[in-house]
Amino acid sequence: MTNPAERLVDLLDLERIELDIFRGRSPDESLQRVFGGQVAGQALVAAGRTTDGQRPVHSLHAYFLRPGRPGVPIVYQVERVRDGRSFTTRRVVAIQQGRTIFNLTASFHSPEPGIEQQLPMPDVPGPEGLPTLADEVRAHLGTLPEAFARMERRQPFDIRYVERLRWTHEELKGAEPRSAVWMRAVGPLGDDPLVHTCALTYASDMMLLDAVRVPIEPLWGPRGFDMASLDHAMWFHRPFRTDEWFLYEQESPVATGGRGLARGRIYDRAGRLLVSVVQEGLFRPLPPAEGAADGG
Repeated sequence: MTNPAERLVDLLDLERIELDIFRGRSPDESLQRVFGGQVAGQALVAAGRTTDGQRPVHSLHAYFLRPGRPGVPIVYQVERVRDGRSFTTRRVVAIQQGRTIFNLTASFHSPEPGIEQQLPMPDVPGPEGLPTLADEVRAHLGTLPEAFARMERRQPFDIRYVERLRWTHEELKGAEPRSAVWMRAVGPLGDDPLVHTCALTYASDMMLLDAVRVPIEPLWGPRGFDMASLDHAMWFHRPFRTDEWFLYEQESPVATGGRGLARGRIYDRAGRLLVSVVQEGLFRPLPPAEGAADGG
């Protein structure tokens, strides 16, 4: 299986080992810890598979408690908290090697008519005329480093920054804590709405905390901070497909006390607000020699 989008769908296809217990794979990649979006997406799959499938998820709230180990399976235990007339609530605990690493509460809601209003989508250029991330790196460095090329081959999403990347601290002067990217899966994800929701949950953790870093350091290059997601919340407003272009607008209202807060809004090409996201992350300065060539 070579298509990264197919690998993402496979990653989200959990093994049911008991009525409300599931097991997910954790790829053995050259990462210090399991990617948080993977755990959140798999946990939401587990929650969704204990419902009747007629109620889409409308919100999730999650905490990252311990770093997960790549290459080690993760077990997801689901508690059926409530099955009401309009809402279904599930609580999920992710366990790896006997220790809880993550927990999530998700709420599912039967669609119903109601009021309609939203903040407008920002006026930005469409994705087709924007360079890919690989193009930006190649233009800046004159070549595409092999480490980045390997990452690109595994990347399940096409990512295009609305504004050109800043590569030096000089270019960061006056930058506001904001970022925006167009994204879509690099291949079809099928027609199961739960897969699209969980794939977007995966994607939502990829770069939201970048908004905190924009005024501080270039997003790609040596990193000056050890970063970790602390908690993550999402509200799903409308149906969507994650294999179609969506705009992920991000901003950071505050960073203090070793933590940074970021908010995100996800729009489709028609300007409909699909999803709202909030995340807090831990930021601890690294000694200069430890800053890894990392980013995003």
